[in-house]
Amino acid sequence: MESRLRLAAAIVAPLILAVSAFAEETPKRGGTLTYMIPADAPPSFDGHREGTFATVHAVAPFYSVLVRVNPQNPASTTDFVCDICTEIPEPADGGRTYPFTIRDDVKFDDGSRLTAEDVAASWNTIVAPAEGIISPRRGYYSMIDKVEAIDPKTVVFRLKYATAAFIPAIADPYAFIYQKKVLDQDPHWHEKNIRGSGPFRFKEYQVGQSISGVRNPDYYHKGLPYLDGFTGIFADKQATRVSAIRGDRAAIEFRGFPPSTRDELVAALGPEITVQESDWNCGNPITPNHKRKPFDDVRVRRALTLAIDRWNGAPSMSKISVMKTVGGVAFPGSPLAATKEELQQLAGFWPDIEKSRAEARRLLKEAGQENLSFELLNRNVDQPYKFNGLWVIDEWSKIGVKVSQRVLQTGPFTEAVRSGEFEAFVDGDCQNIVNPLLDGTKYLPGSVSSNNYGNYEDPEAVAIYERMVRETDFAKQRALMRQFEKRVLDTEAHELFLLWRYRIVPHRSYVKGWKIGPSHYVNQDLATIWLDK
Repeated sequence: MESRLRLAAAIVAPLILAVSAFAEETPKRGGTLTYMIPADAPPSFDGHREGTFATVHAVAPFYSVLVRVNPQNPASTTDFVCDICTEIPEPADGGRTYPFTIRDDVKFDDGSRLTAEDVAASWNTIVAPAEGIISPRRGYYSMIDKVEAIDPKTVVFRLKYATAAFIPAIADPYAFIYQKKVLDQDPHWHEKNIRGSGPFRFKEYQVGQSISGVRNPDYYHKGLPYLDGFTGIFADKQATRVSAIRGDRAAIEFRGFPPSTRDELVAALGPEITVQESDWNCGNPITPNHKRKPFDDVRVRRALTLAIDRWNGAPSMSKISVMKTVGGVAFPGSPLAATKEELQQLAGFWPDIEKSRAEARRLLKEAGQENLSFELLNRNVDQPYKFNGLWVIDEWSKIGVKVSQRVLQTGPFTEAVRSGEFEAFVDGDCQNIVNPLLDGTKYLPGSVSSNNYGNYEDPEAVAIYERMVRETDFAKQRALMRQFEKRVLDTEAHELFLLWRYRIVPHRSYVKGWKIGPSHYVNQDLATIWLDK
């Protein structure tokens, strides 16, 4: 165990950002980056509350975090660096105590100094929110017992148990550091307001249109940011975003486009466009509402997952969408991910689709649901939500299930999901950080992980997960992941996982200093980006 914790500490180092942040070229200063945000608007500005990329892509440039993925190496699953801490500490107390020293040169944009009390207050809001406060990633932090500010420069995280999952967990790009005094006065203040200490200061928000910021002259990473400012333009239609990049009205969209768009832009712009690609730590399950009949019946849920032909659907979907890889709970290629042979033991992943669909029809008949029809709630985002919706509706029709689709914009969609006003919906399983030990939190009941909206309880699944996250022997961790995966995707079919995504980001070649990774949430503060023009 000690060796694992030492490894976790050894792979991190203080963040060194200077003029040579990306050594292959000398950055140029100045200019305004215009980029597209593929949503109509964020449901709110509060990173602690929201789970959509629309919030991070809009407001991450205004905020600091405690620890983050190294922006020079975002593809790594092990390279974490300090943002406002001075170094990532060696754990004490058998791996259960982490004392962080906070930099003394960090200021909020009202001029007040950021201290350990602000860090502790922010993290306590995430880990143990007050009644009525939403924290969708609370389940990631079940290992944290308490967070305390010892003095203005020292914040201590005390864990319930030692786990190698801790450092990746706190590198959450949503974990913005807020002012304690603001949180004390109004815990909802950040939903509509912005006050941060990041590389940019808030300039303007035009509802449903754009958000903009200007360079923070007091930014603590000296020499950064390179840009004078930025403007993020909201556009939920893919055609609008592609047209903007093609016409150079915008330089980049950070989330990702399908292969056809990449090919279109490369053919049209040649060397004026650069393409970065990566496996994407993001997938889409269908979440049935267990409180709505007939989805309280596991036979119905299993029938719906058995009807979906993932193995033959993946190649077709990858040609028209960002969906690509067949997988289970853990990110494909990560150490805890299932092999193809292991996946094929799960309902919905059997190699013989006709056998699978025959079993689906049998289960529906047994449940008295031969003529099942229902409404699928979906989000008004083309890639991949609408594509996934159309795909699964067609797949379900092959076992006689009739499904209509209700598509809502991001805000109303989020509210409908949170209030339980749905029968089933196209969900997002986008892990912020590749952290295999915690990849299962999405599949825990809402009473444990408020990022799950299936409205079910499953003590056995929780017990398996708790054993897994505490286990330090890799072989045993992996065996527990297989048990957990079997429970939530097959035995109980709480979630109907579809496919994992593949990230393709074409951008104007003058955009420098940004590197793609498997998460479209990280590396979004824009501090290291510069324009070669």
